[in-house]
Amino acid sequence: MATDETPARDRHVPVMQDRVLDLLSPGLDSAREHGRPPVYLDGTLGMGGHAEAVLRRHPEAVVVGIDRDTEALRLAGERLSWAGDRLRTWHGTYDQVDAALAAAGFEQADAMLYDLGVSSYQLDERERGFAYSYDAPLDMRMDTTGGLTAADVVNGYDEDRLRRIIRTWGEEKFAGRIAAALVRSRADAPFETTGRLVEVIRGAVPVAAGKTGGHPAKRTFQALRIEVNEELEVLEAAVPAALRRLSIGGRLVVMSYHSLEDRITKRAITADATSLTPPGFPVELEEHAPVVKVLTRGVDKPTEKEIEENPRASSAKVRAVEKIRSSRSTA
Repeated sequence: MATDETPARDRHVPVMQDRVLDLLSPGLDSAREHGRPPVYLDGTLGMGGHAEAVLRRHPEAVVVGIDRDTEALRLAGERLSWAGDRLRTWHGTYDQVDAALAAAGFEQADAMLYDLGVSSYQLDERERGFAYSYDAPLDMRMDTTGGLTAADVVNGYDEDRLRRIIRTWGEEKFAGRIAAALVRSRADAPFETTGRLVEVIRGAVPVAAGKTGGHPAKRTFQALRIEVNEELEVLEAAVPAALRRLSIGGRLVVMSYHSLEDRITKRAITADATSLTPPGFPVELEEHAPVVKVLTRGVDKPTEKEIEENPRASSAKVRAVEKIRSSRSTA
């Protein structure tokens, strides 16, 4: 596979870097004050932008970086080679918190970040097939070492299943029309490239809808990417797993880019931030008390200046919590 050999630092602008770092840093400072090396877990290491910022602001910190994309791990490793043993990587999905920390020699982390969705690197590598703006093989796998491709989904799912994933994962109101068009078109020849897929979707979506709803293929591409990579299933498991492995005083930051991700994140955070004390009960028992304190009012969003400098940040939503007592499952 052809790759862009431009250094990762020049190809990647970390989204809301300063705000994210300010939210994470108190957890890392707390670890140092308690006499242990601060541990930062980056659940979506990507090209290492946020990890580099943490390593430079916190010279004693160790980064445990998870990514399912082997090429992203290589690029981040090159970018952060100066950190030596302070960077410890794990090839896998971001719900594998227990295994990643154990492999790095830790039981807990003091700060964690999940920067969700498709990375800048994956969008920019045309051969990966994530973007609808140019023709490429219909792949969309974040981990190219195996698994289902977008071509497998488009060519192999029946019309009803295609309609359901496009409507559910893409929140696309024309899902039925798009699914029917895909099935008709693949009867002539299987889909192999993103260009042909975009043409068929464009033909199925009313012209008027494209004038107000953005690119007509945007939601379908999102749905296919989520299906191929099982993104939401992984996220459902990842946030609770992260909260269990967060140290007392530690911080978790989750950055999402569409409503489905944010909804899952909010639900998991709310569960741990809510008291289980029955109404009218005179005393709150320890096992009923909230496990985390929410640090963001609703969601934090990028400033206009950040969006101007990095347009891909425009849809980012940040939620953050501080762990204030042991998880209920381990109390």
